[in-house]
Amino acid sequence: MIKDIKKEVEEITKWIKNYVENSKAEGVVIGNSGGKDCAVVIALAQKALGKENVLTIAMPCNSIKKDLEDAKLVSNTFGVQLLELDLTNTYQTLEKEIDEIIKPKEEWRQKEAKVNAKPRLRMTTLYYIAQNLNYLVIGTGNKCEKVVGYTTKWGDNAHDFNPIGEFTVEEVLQIGKYLGVPDKIINKPPNDGLGGLTDEEKLGVTYKQIAEYIETGKTEEKAMQIIIKKEQASLHKRKPIPVYKRT
Repeated sequence: MIKDIKKEVEEITKWIKNYVENSKAEGVVIGNSGGKDCAVVIALAQKALGKENVLTIAMPCNSIKKDLEDAKLVSNTFGVQLLELDLTNTYQTLEKEIDEIIKPKEEWRQKEAKVNAKPRLRMTTLYYIAQNLNYLVIGTGNKCEKVVGYTTKWGDNAHDFNPIGEFTVEEVLQIGKYLGVPDKIINKPPNDGLGGLTDEEKLGVTYKQIAEYIETGKTEEKAMQIIIKKEQASLHKRKPIPVYKRT
């Protein structure tokens, strides 16, 4: 856990402010799902840049209604603008067009492709808006997600910079509580909204176990085996793109 939360938050907000200024950008765009991580990043960005320079985007895509309600709660709490862009029709058009010309080798591959298409559409949307406004896209992934690869390549793991990428879930929540993120959001079971199950149910381990593994190199044996397997399988998501080197 973070020992001096006041000092840490001051350092993070200073870093955000400096990064945006040095990039000659005028603000930041943040995907607002109504979840913990994005809520904390919104709070940090608002503190660093002022509410007028933070634009949040809710992008429902066959999503449940309460997620949009939570996104509104977060934006209202920190006084930042929220745009609502429903990507359901866009996604369904893409899905229909591709399914008419491609047959998957295995059914599970098609399912995974469809799940990952949604965060990729959302990231495309964020960059489309950011480029129009001379804003940066700010990331919202935490360290636990990064270690086990619980992220979509070129989707939610694509951004210009990330202020919480080196903090575990518990530490992100610690920051959120300090900054006044609503209890409803803090206590919300982590869910990416892409499959009906919570994050931990999909992963087969808890974020507490992942954090313990990160901090000590070990946790409960069965959980550690799952974490190591996922960490190794997702290495490609954390490494630079391989490029052939000319001789």
